[in-house]
Amino acid sequence: MRSPLARWSVLSVSLALALTACAKGTGGGAAPTQSPGQFNPGATFQGTISVMGFGATDEVGTTRVDKAKASLGGADVKLIEGDLDIQQFLSSVAAGDAPDIIYANRDQIGTFASRGAIVPLTACIQGEQIDTSMFNKNALAQVTFGNEIWGIPEFNQVQITMANAELLKEAGLTIADVNGSNWDKVTAAAKKLVKAPGGKLQVIGFDSKLPEFLPLWAKANGADLLSADGKTAQLNNPAVVKALEFAVGIYDAQGGFAKVKAVRDSADFFGKGNQFAKNELGAMPMEQWYVNVLNDVSPKAPLTFDTFRTPQGQPLAYSSGSAWAIPKGAKNAAAACRFAKTMTLVDSWKAAAQARLDKRNQEKKPFTGILTGNVKADEEIQKMLTPGGEPWDSGVKAFYEANQHTFSLPANPADAEFKKAWQDAVNRVLNGQDEPQAALDKAQQDAQAALDKAWAGWTKQTN
Repeated sequence: MRSPLARWSVLSVSLALALTACAKGTGGGAAPTQSPGQFNPGATFQGTISVMGFGATDEVGTTRVDKAKASLGGADVKLIEGDLDIQQFLSSVAAGDAPDIIYANRDQIGTFASRGAIVPLTACIQGEQIDTSMFNKNALAQVTFGNEIWGIPEFNQVQITMANAELLKEAGLTIADVNGSNWDKVTAAAKKLVKAPGGKLQVIGFDSKLPEFLPLWAKANGADLLSADGKTAQLNNPAVVKALEFAVGIYDAQGGFAKVKAVRDSADFFGKGNQFAKNELGAMPMEQWYVNVLNDVSPKAPLTFDTFRTPQGQPLAYSSGSAWAIPKGAKNAAAACRFAKTMTLVDSWKAAAQARLDKRNQEKKPFTGILTGNVKADEEIQKMLTPGGEPWDSGVKAFYEANQHTFSLPANPADAEFKKAWQDAVNRVLNGQDEPQAALDKAQQDAQAALDKAWAGWTKQTN
């Protein structure tokens, strides 16, 4: 299991290649017109709807799938489990054999929309009377493209600062030294915390989580990688360059990225032998779901938590996550719309949270919450939390606070190419092939060319 952010960084390359191969078959015009009358909240459905990219592998998933299935009034639900296979999905759309609904990363939605692989959900939302005000505004922005909503937000992810309290204490440090509020202190802390006897790295002092977290470091430094309208790349903005120089410099201060990555990759990330439990990591920013993992597998680990903070001391998190989308050519779009609606309703999330709470009570473990793309559901779930003592209560408090201070990158028709451009740039720097300025200058050219081409294609398609 890998985090969705890490998984999508790998899939972005596959998506770019797959879109190139399948563009002719999926981009042959604007999405078909739909009317709210096609979507009736009182309708019942028969047959089977196919769901690609979602596996109900835990009680949070199965509880909501059961409710969604019941809402269809008779239709069955077939889950095509595993991560969304982009090549398979695009090929199915091109062949006229698309699934009824897909579960995708939100920063895939703009590209899918621009290629004509999914349909706008305006009619679905109006017909099924979906209240979009309940969705996290940044999550909704990530699936809003060309003045239409193309996806229904589901889970949400944010980052917080996680650290080993014992290692901090030994080095005379506190969580405030590694939460991002002072970059000089973060660098100094990394140097104090790192342990590399004889040149062999044993303890990572601080992991800045590159390449995935460049948007977070850049935003903390006052810069966005992309303009608000999604049309202008800003990758070589001086503030972005400085953020990359800092985050890479953290690795350089510990012997280089290759050594850090080797230790990171060898860790039992999801097991009881994780880096915090084994005292092999000082601190890092990380998505909030890892708090639940750590509490489950290493409840005695010496952890401490805070929000990730800007140099001005303000909490900050990069909002990312998943969404439901309906493919072009879906044979049962109305049932798919009902499915997406029910999966993300407040009552569905509360039922899923109750199932998780019941399980945690049986295991005599605290319920540390679930972050969704539905702000009203989050408010209700937060009332259901059970105390776990420190440091877990502080961890939960940190990620709920972080969830109130988020940003996201706007949807655009070159999502995959844009992300590939900046991640490739970061990787060239990490691998010693380029300096930050040169790498981001090239990324700026590549990203802007991809954006210009994609936006021109979108304009031609919609006109």
